[in-house]
Amino acid sequence: MPISVLPAAAAGLTEASSIALAAQVKMAAVNTPLVDAAIPTAYVEAGADGSAPPVVLIHGFDSSLLEFRRLLPLLALYGPTWAVDLLGFGFSDRILSPDLSPGAIKLHLYSFWQQMIARPVVVVGASMGGAAAIDFALTYPDAVVGLVLLDAAGFAAGPAMGQLMVPPLDSWATAFLRNPRVRRSISRQAYFDQTLVTADAELCAALHLKCAGWKEALIAFTKSGGYNFLSPKIAQLNCPTRIIWGEQDKILGTKDARRFEAAIAESDLVWVPQCGHVPHLEKPQDTAAAIAPFISTLQSSA
Repeated sequence: MPISVLPAAAAGLTEASSIALAAQVKMAAVNTPLVDAAIPTAYVEAGADGSAPPVVLIHGFDSSLLEFRRLLPLLALYGPTWAVDLLGFGFSDRILSPDLSPGAIKLHLYSFWQQMIARPVVVVGASMGGAAAIDFALTYPDAVVGLVLLDAAGFAAGPAMGQLMVPPLDSWATAFLRNPRVRRSISRQAYFDQTLVTADAELCAALHLKCAGWKEALIAFTKSGGYNFLSPKIAQLNCPTRIIWGEQDKILGTKDARRFEAAIAESDLVWVPQCGHVPHLEKPQDTAAAIAPFISTLQSSA
C-alpha cells in the first residue's frame, strides 16, 4: 500500500475505506504570503471533472482529511472532490509558518485553492471545519458558490483548554489530549453507534499526532483564540448554505443547527436521525444524499 506520505503507522489501517483514502493522499507545495518557502500541504483529489462545482472537504479540530474516508468516495461520484488538511493540522506542515491562527489558516487555504483548483467551490466543513469554512466564505466570497455545514462550530466557543496554554500547563493539556483513553472517550461521545468506535477509527483519528510539531501547533492555534470571534459574523453569509446535523449530537448538541438556519438567509436544515456529531462518518450515505442535490442546484451558479 503506497502510504509514504503518511506516518509509517498508517500500515496498521484495516478498513477498506481507510486504506483506500490513505493511498490517495498527496502533498502539494503551496506558495503563500505567510512564509518564503512553499508549505507542504496534504490533500486528496478524486472524481471526474464536469459541470458540477468542485467540492472541498474541511476537517474538524485536531483531525485530518482521513475523517472523510467514507464520504469523499460517495461525493466523487458526482464530480471533482477535494479534501485538504488545514495549516497546522492533519498531515500538512506545522513547522514553516510562525502563524497558525484562523487568519493564517484561511490564507493558506485560499492559496491552495488558487494554485490547485481556481474555480468557485462548494466548501463542506465538519465541526471546527465548519467554522473555518464560514470564515473562508466570508473573506473570499468569489471562491465559494455554496456552503455545507456538518454539525458545525461557529456559535459554540472554542476548546476550553485555551486558558491552559501557558507553560507548563500547555504541555499537560496536550499530553492529556494525546492520551489514547481520552481520545477513545471523545470518539464515543462523537458517535451515536458505538460499534463504529473501532481500532481502525481510533488509528485514523490519531495518526496525525505522529507528525512533527503536533504539540506546538495545537498550542499555537488554541492560544490564538480559534474561531471564538465568528459568531456575530455568521449572519453576513450570503451564499447558499445547507446545514446537516446529527439528531443525537452530544459534542455540540442540536440548538446551534437551528441558530445557523435562522442566521443564514439562504439556508436550509437537514437532520440525520440516529446519528451523532460526525454524520460524514456515521451516516455517509445519508450525508452524501443530502449534499448531492444541493450541489446540483449550484451548477448554473458555478
